[in-house]
Order: sequence, then C-alpha cells, then structure tokens
Amino acid sequence: MRLTPLVLGAMLGFFPAAHLRAADDSPLTLAWEKNWLTIHGDRLPGKQVRVHYLEAYCRPGSTDRDWKETVIGHKTELRERSSDGRSLKLRCVLSDGVVVDHEIAAGRDEVTFRLMARNPTDQVSEAHWAQPCIRVDRFTGKNQQEYVSKCFVFLDGRLARLPTQPWADKARYVPGQVYCPRHVDRSDVNPRPLSVLVPSNGLIGCFSGDETMILATAWEPYQELFQGVGVCIHADFRIGGLKPGETKSIRGKIYLVRADVEALLRRYERDFPEHK
Repeated sequence: MRLTPLVLGAMLGFFPAAHLRAADDSPLTLAWEKNWLTIHGDRLPGKQVRVHYLEAYCRPGSTDRDWKETVIGHKTELRERSSDGRSLKLRCVLSDGVVVDHEIAAGRDEVTFRLMARNPTDQVSEAHWAQPCIRVDRFTGKNQQEYVSKCFVFLDGRLARLPTQPWADKARYVPGQVYCPRHVDRSDVNPRPLSVLVPSNGLIGCFSGDETMILATAWEPYQELFQGVGVCIHADFRIGGLKPGETKSIRGKIYLVRADVEALLRRYERDFPEHK
C-alpha cells in the first residue's frame, strides 16, 4: 500500500481521519439572490457553480423569431431557505398569471429540483418551456471560445464531445448549438444554430478543467439541450402550455460527480426512467 503524506499523517495522528473524507462527504449548500442560484461546495472547481435561475419562460414558435417576442415576463421571489443552506423554495409569477413553485434541495453531489406549475387564471397560458442557465466557466476553467471542447451530449447512445459534426453555424442568433429531441417540434426551440443531430437522451454536461469531475444536468419533461451564449450549458425544461386551472409537475437534477461516465449514466437512468 502506498501511503500519501495525508494518509500517513492521519495514521500517525497528525490529522484526524475524518479530514480525509471531508472534501467528498460535505454536502453542497445553496443560496439564491436576484435570479441567481449559487451552489457552494469546497470540492467544486472554483468552489461554486452559478445558475441563472430562471433566465426565461418562453412561448412556442421560438426557433426563428425575435427573442423579445418569445419571452414571457416573470418575477421570482425567495420564499424560504433552510438554516443549513441545503434547501430553499422559490416562487415565479409569470406576466400571464401562471405561478411556478420551486423546491430545490442540495445533496452530497447533486441538486434536485421539484416544480409545480399552475394556471389559476381563466385564460390559456403559452408558457411552453423555460431556461435554467448553468454557468460553467469556473468549473471548466475555460472562456467562451475554449469551453466547448469540455462539453458533451449523447449521440447514438455514446458520449459525444462538442463540437459535434456537422456543426450548425447559421441562425437568427449566434453562437451556440441546440440539440432538439424527437418529441419536440423543431420550430419551438432556442433561436440559436440548430443541430441536425438528435440527442439519445436528455443529459448534457461538461468536464472540469482537470477532467476529474463532471457537471451534468437533466429535466423531465425536457425541451432541448443547448450550449452557448455565455459559458453555459442548458437542459431546458418543458411546460407545454397550461389550460385554465391546470397544474403540471416538473423535476430536474444537476449532478456534480467524479468523472465516471458509466456511473453517471446509471444514476441518470435511475432518476429519469422515462428517458430510457
């Protein structure tokens, strides 16, 4: 057995043995302010991940339309945060009257989202999909021009690093790359370059700068996978509109795990059996 200085120090009593596990076992914590969710963790590259939560709620017919015509205005407020920082509750009120309640909980290496979207009005809502924008500049250690090579989706059942080929480069707005699943109308996604490639599942992610960790995200139901504008990745969740009095539930995950792709896939398939 090879003894590292830290392990040897623990055996000799210089360091408590618990110190060896602290970096891996300490739970993530959460904070939210001014539409930004921050995930804190000592083992994370840069010590934190920021999420524009939520960036936008969107109408259908968005692929080739001015973004201002797609976005439905909303306001978000923090309703509750636990004393240990491991859970919080948000409420979004959309300009058309729809209310979306969010319960967000942090674990050791993941963040879980449970949403309830309801339409208390007597009018049909066009709220079709929404964007949690995960900023990965700290995690990848890369800038906007460089980080694409750290990102991945799954094509034909296998992990595919970006930029995938062919790479779309024409759209109303550039840069970026949108991957539209089979169950979604291609006229209803982000107005960025739309890949002809169809993702195998709803998981998108990136590797840390040193390739030892993976940040990945998925939602059910989901609208699209997207890499692009900032140093960001998206698995945008689907609402599909809401009839008067209708309620829909939505759930999501952000995984912050060791770089073991097969273990991540097993976990994702367990969490989202509908996608399999």
